[in-house]
Amino acid sequence: MDNRNESSETLRNKCAACFRQFNRMEHLVEHMKISFHSVHEPMCGVCKKHCRSFESLREHVGLMGQLPKLECKSIFTSRGCRFCLAIFDSPNARRVHQERCQLSAVHSGLLARMANLGFRDNLIIDNVYARGPQVVALACKMVGGGSDGSHDLCARVCIIDENENIIFHSYVKPPIPVTNYRYETTGIRPEYLRDAMQQRQVQKKIQDFLCNGEPMWKIRPKGGKARILVGHGLDHDLDRLEVEYPAVMIRDTAKYPPLMKTSKLSNSLKYLTQAYLGYDMQTGIQDPYEECVATMRLYMRMRSQSHMIEDYPLASDPQNRNNFAPRRQNELEKMSPEELLAISRSDYYCWCLDSRD
Repeated sequence: MDNRNESSETLRNKCAACFRQFNRMEHLVEHMKISFHSVHEPMCGVCKKHCRSFESLREHVGLMGQLPKLECKSIFTSRGCRFCLAIFDSPNARRVHQERCQLSAVHSGLLARMANLGFRDNLIIDNVYARGPQVVALACKMVGGGSDGSHDLCARVCIIDENENIIFHSYVKPPIPVTNYRYETTGIRPEYLRDAMQQRQVQKKIQDFLCNGEPMWKIRPKGGKARILVGHGLDHDLDRLEVEYPAVMIRDTAKYPPLMKTSKLSNSLKYLTQAYLGYDMQTGIQDPYEECVATMRLYMRMRSQSHMIEDYPLASDPQNRNNFAPRRQNELEKMSPEELLAISRSDYYCWCLDSRD
């Protein structure tokens, strides 16, 4: 009898998000305080388990790793999309969806467009009626400076809009001599930079364009005119360009928690594109336009996720700071796992929130 009661108690102390079980309710409460489970986490479409990243969800359904949940793997294999990880009602519905979800055909058109790229030095977005903040993607190509050619210097930069139209594309003349053009990956030759735009001029153009008339100190994530900036490894690109921009306006696919490895390290853009968009990139000379397109498509895929709307979706919102306050310990221990999950919030900004302006 005692064994049955102990088993029932353990089952009651099962986290409603990650399904981890605890011997005592107070241990479950402590888990919820630091786990930040929320509706914004990637979730298995079969068993509804919350995962910390899409990589851990891919392991869970058997797309990678050695220890999948067998029941979920069986259903996902027949009815799951390997790119967006959604589950469908039938294998046929999955096939129809996956033809649209995999962007291989779209990528063929992208390669054709890349062959005819021109250069634009005016930063203008034509779609002035876009809803919400305007979103742009930026990518740079680096050449080498210094005695051993290991110091990164920006020599080419590209910016596109949400529709993958080029709004700025230029070679950049670095402020110090180039000692390694890294031609095998950049395709850049000395003559391309001889009459290129000076880095200081490029820096000012990009800085002014991103701020869009707002002083840097006044930029805010909602309701302003400043543009959302998308990219991969943007800290490095902006540093090389000497461009300052607030973190609240940056969407970096290298640092977005759902797209990172289970070890919290960044995935390469090449891997993310193959795994979540379904095509290969950077197979030869690396073009910044191709990288802009890949990061914009990843951003749009993450932004389009349908999550439950919450009034205060972040754990850092003042209204949520007392949800798991120590003074509420007794009250929290009387809640069910589902009630604890309902008051829990995410510790990162989910990009789906960008679509709700």
